[in-house]
Amino acid sequence: MADNWLWMSAGDLGREIGAGRVDPVDLAGAYFDAIKAHPLKDRIYARLTEDRAMAEAAAAAKRAKTGTRRGPLDGVPVSWKDLFDTAGVVTEAGSALLKGRLPDADAEVVQNATAMGLVGLGKTHMSELAFSGLGLNPVTQTPPSVNDAEAVAGGSSSGAATSVAFGLAPAGIGSDTGGSVRIPAAWNDLVGLKTTSGRLSLKGVVPLCAKFDTVGPLCRTVEDCALFLAALEGQARAADLQGASLKGVRLLVLENGLRDLRDEPRAGFEHAVSRLREAGAEIESANFDLVDEALAMSAILYTTEAYATWRDVIEAQPELMFEQILHRFRAGGKFGGSDYVAAWHKLDALRAEFRRRTAGFDAVILPTSPILPPKIDRLLSEHEYYVTENLLSLVNTRIGNLMCGAGLTLPTGVPSAGIMFLGAPMGEERLLRIGAAAEAALA
Repeated sequence: MADNWLWMSAGDLGREIGAGRVDPVDLAGAYFDAIKAHPLKDRIYARLTEDRAMAEAAAAAKRAKTGTRRGPLDGVPVSWKDLFDTAGVVTEAGSALLKGRLPDADAEVVQNATAMGLVGLGKTHMSELAFSGLGLNPVTQTPPSVNDAEAVAGGSSSGAATSVAFGLAPAGIGSDTGGSVRIPAAWNDLVGLKTTSGRLSLKGVVPLCAKFDTVGPLCRTVEDCALFLAALEGQARAADLQGASLKGVRLLVLENGLRDLRDEPRAGFEHAVSRLREAGAEIESANFDLVDEALAMSAILYTTEAYATWRDVIEAQPELMFEQILHRFRAGGKFGGSDYVAAWHKLDALRAEFRRRTAGFDAVILPTSPILPPKIDRLLSEHEYYVTENLLSLVNTRIGNLMCGAGLTLPTGVPSAGIMFLGAPMGEERLLRIGAAAEAALA
């Protein structure tokens, strides 16, 4: 029975705990047994938090027996990307620059999730300082894609995705600055939610670009994403997904996201669109020059803030960094303050125009990534290939961050090919309802 638990959704596990059919202590123990026995565990988990988890599970078990559960996920395990502070547990953000960094308090979202009864299994590997969509990290570990052990898992929440995809956690919590939840979710056939900037607290989260950083879950189902969003906010009640339907839902295919599509992502997207249409969605298409304008400013907006945040730490010991990541950070040093401020003024105007043009649609859709997970060896040996694939991996997801909305990726049925839904800022509940209906249509 324990083997079955490893592949159940978090929502189903929570219901089993509530019904008295699953004991949280046994459940946590089953996950730790699976993790320790797994041949790829060291490429997925940076460190486990077993003592804390078993204490949390015991408390959840007691609440389950006394009818005082704190919410639908009380007693359900979860993994945490290694940039969420956990008191007394090393948090290094995948970088030797932060080796041995020991926070004295939990990140606010960790506090919220713990208060809702979640059981923290451990910290998962990630791209160095979260600055890559590939998930390649020769400094610590590079998790493998669930569909190809010789390929990267997607970044920067690579370990968060693989902890779920390989049955070593019911869900993982990651962060998304330019696609870091949605890319690894898509490349490992999971559901990933990018929340709106400012929706979830960044207190105690190691930053990359605070103006773009967001927190989000990587899960097996849309329902799980809704449940974890509520838990991360410290709420017991999640978005209502009952009766969700695509009939009359208006979707806009953003044609900007159809460029550079390789065969498998194209096949997955076209299949998904046809299923959505069959389920009653009304689908139109458009290309927006403003999106290209925003993407063209990405280097100024992202690298300037990232380098300003980390410059002193990086330049004190640059030899500790993976060369490709070091190069990306240092690119931010070539822009002046006036370039950066002007770019933000322009982006604010483009965001307003994007919202105006998409106001008549329930969501914008496009392929999550135009490419499949690249091979690890080639990324390590070919500089230009690394640069090209890294930029391509993030080109579609970054649109969601630049336009400041909520984003959701779903599997299409083609391995490692996802379809992405972009919704209005703070519109996660509406987006999740659309996602639940789309999930049923794509099943």
